[in-house]
Amino acid sequence: QVQLVESGGGLVQAGGSLRLSCAASGSIFNIDRMGWYRQAPGKQRELVADITTGGSTTYVDSVKGRFTISRDNAKNTVYLQMNSLKPEDTAVYYCKANQNIRGYWGQGTQVTVSS
Repeated sequence: QVQLVESGGGLVQAGGSLRLSCAASGSIFNIDRMGWYRQAPGKQRELVADITTGGSTTYVDSVKGRFTISRDNAKNTVYLQMNSLKPEDTAVYYCKANQNIRGYWGQGTQVTVSS
């Protein structure tokens, strides 16, 4: 089992920044892709960004140029630096880790961007 603990969410004004962190613990061998998803009220959960062990990244178009995902493999932690935040970025952000064929989710952290 893999446990994921997220932190760093909160309330910020439009144009501001937040940094999310997600630390993995437990049976953390062979964790490959880690990423961040988000779910706004009434909407489906969507991929925001993910990163492989080797550092290859993927971003949803709406956050390109504003968000940066990074990873510290030694600390088993993935980060999401969010700049130039917009009200439409408001959502619960979830961390996900893929291990072999299984996916593990964190409990989520609320990000609210006020206009």
